[in-house]
Amino acid sequence: MAHFYLVEDLESAAVGDRVSLTGQEARHAVTVSRIGVGEQLTIGNGAGLVVTGSVVSAEHAELVLEVDSAVQHPRREPAVFLVQALAKADRDELAVQAATELGVDGVVPWQASRSISRWEGSKVAKGRDRWVAIVREASKQSLRPWIPDVIDLVSTKQLAALASGARMLVLDPTATEPLTAIVPDGRDLLVVVGPEGGVSPQELELLAAAGAEPVRLGPEVLRTSTAGPAAIAVLNGVLGRW
Repeated sequence: MAHFYLVEDLESAAVGDRVSLTGQEARHAVTVSRIGVGEQLTIGNGAGLVVTGSVVSAEHAELVLEVDSAVQHPRREPAVFLVQALAKADRDELAVQAATELGVDGVVPWQASRSISRWEGSKVAKGRDRWVAIVREASKQSLRPWIPDVIDLVSTKQLAALASGARMLVLDPTATEPLTAIVPDGRDLLVVVGPEGGVSPQELELLAAAGAEPVRLGPEVLRTSTAGPAAIAVLNGVLGRW
């Protein structure tokens, strides 16, 4: 499997061009992955562009690749977003990592009423930065052309407002409609996953009033770290991605 690295400021590339890795990406490629001259390497910019080629120079400070192929991958439509409630013991981070590997197009941190973990004050920026780092590394591991967007933290009222521009599916083990029965209608999809204690009745009511649809995965009740990735996998099949 080709090694995959990210250069976010790479705007374009064509066959025969030379592309450089610098900083931490170069150090990791040379010292950890032991990549040397003549080996194949793949570089993406996180915004759809993926180039592959042979290494012509490999130093700790800079690795240079000569491009053999360059492909611009379009964004997939409709997009699928995971709205993940903040959860304790890094379970929300596990969900974000797995969802990224499974192809989610964006993640939205949600401060649910039953969230034990709280982002307040300086934790808001730190928490989002942490999720940004998680999706970046998970995108590299899974060789993704596009890095998922990480939206700012939302309250329940702000989350309800998002339902006006997309189709919102709230995972609820008591719902009668299975997620597998969803028929895509062209709108982007927002999959809402509650925290350890689930989505509260008041939140379900508010989201339903905004147009959200309650759906269930199956007879098992999944952890918050598992439910989102499981739903993304189901939607990959429904949308024909898999």
